[in-house]
Amino acid sequence: MSDNLQVTNVVQSDEVQTKGDNDNQTEINRFDEIPAAESPAAELPAAESPKEGIELEKENLNKEAVTSDNIGDKNDKENNSKKESTVLSSDSGATPAVNVYHIKWIKWNNEKTPIITQNENGPCPLIALMNVLILRGKVKLQQSAELITANQLMEYLGSCILEYVPKDASNDMQRNYEQNMNDAMAILPKLQTGLDVNVKFTGVQHFEYTSECIVFDLLNITLCHGWLYDPQNLEIVSAVGTHSYNQLVEKIINGKSSGDPDVLQSALVAEQFLENTAGQLTYHGLCEINSTIKDNQLCVFFRNNHFSTLLKHENQLYHLVTDQGFLRETNVVWETLTNVEGDCNFLNCDFTASRTEIAEMPAMTEDQQISNDLLIALSLQESSQGGNPPPAAQVEQPQVPLSDHELALQLQVEEDRLAAEAASRNQDVAANRPQQRQNNQQAQQQQQQSSPRRRDCIIV
Repeated sequence: MSDNLQVTNVVQSDEVQTKGDNDNQTEINRFDEIPAAESPAAELPAAESPKEGIELEKENLNKEAVTSDNIGDKNDKENNSKKESTVLSSDSGATPAVNVYHIKWIKWNNEKTPIITQNENGPCPLIALMNVLILRGKVKLQQSAELITANQLMEYLGSCILEYVPKDASNDMQRNYEQNMNDAMAILPKLQTGLDVNVKFTGVQHFEYTSECIVFDLLNITLCHGWLYDPQNLEIVSAVGTHSYNQLVEKIINGKSSGDPDVLQSALVAEQFLENTAGQLTYHGLCEINSTIKDNQLCVFFRNNHFSTLLKHENQLYHLVTDQGFLRETNVVWETLTNVEGDCNFLNCDFTASRTEIAEMPAMTEDQQISNDLLIALSLQESSQGGNPPPAAQVEQPQVPLSDHELALQLQVEEDRLAAEAASRNQDVAANRPQQRQNNQQAQQQQQQSSPRRRDCIIV
């Protein structure tokens, strides 16, 4: 304790001395400028006493004594590190790292029309909204555009929101619209990563109202889903009721821990409903979407935490294919939505079957495989009958698929060869038949001569 007091007196006496006596004294003054409340000498451990701290600070300062040029380099490095940390912090925020999207040009209403493709899986309502606006003709892109950034998409989206401002509305309605518009502008960055929507199981357009739904209302774009229960199933209707998804999950958790058997049974029925409809689409929901959406109407469809552009065309529902993997597939534009299992067909811009599935088939078609198997079977049959087997080249599976004409010619040649061999065998049999008959007669005569004659039987 006495040593600590002596060191404290030394420090206080050093504070009185003027700066510039020597370099070491300057270093001591720098250390002594630290307020006593931040580093009190009495609270430091014995191993880290103020005297030892001063010595360590002197050594560190001596090591960091550099020229003015080095100091400038050091400042530059610090500034660069600060910039890098700023970039990392911005990337780790709500804005995704990948914010550049490819543009695919399709044929829509007999015009070359762009659509925005999605570069990774996950929810992206920004793309779904923009594709609806583009197909409606509300947004026009340059003809040579191949890429577009998320910021540009949000600028287009903000411009469309401003265009929908009511002009002849009352002052209260305009103030209400302006308030909604400000709220929508605040949530635009969330469109790149996903929105928090809470579905209700009573209707295709029933969602719990949140600030995220304002964007769809301002742009006059329908947001729908197909996760509905069958109203004829009274047990599920009673268990689920008008609850939203979040409310239903909370009800299940609380009900399973309840001692009331009726509450427990209702929770189990609701839980079974969620498990049976884990795909978030039911056949009753499909029927309701088809009856609610008008023909040739574009809307945004929500399913499995994913937003997509949906179109009803000639009483059929179609997804707009926005996967970047089909960027170069001009014949893949729409995808059918006819069942809840996920079985779908890809269609082109005219809503006819795409030929991409044919291009992805194996080298040999089914008919070619059957014909090839037939040739192999005929060759094996010919070999079992003692004939000469055909050359190996005729039995091997062709590496390049044959056309219909080439396949017909090959089958005709094989049939002609087999018919010629059969005719040759028949001629040989016909030529050898008299000689064989004569040989048979001679054999019979020899057999009769060699056999003993039987005695006649006399009956008395």
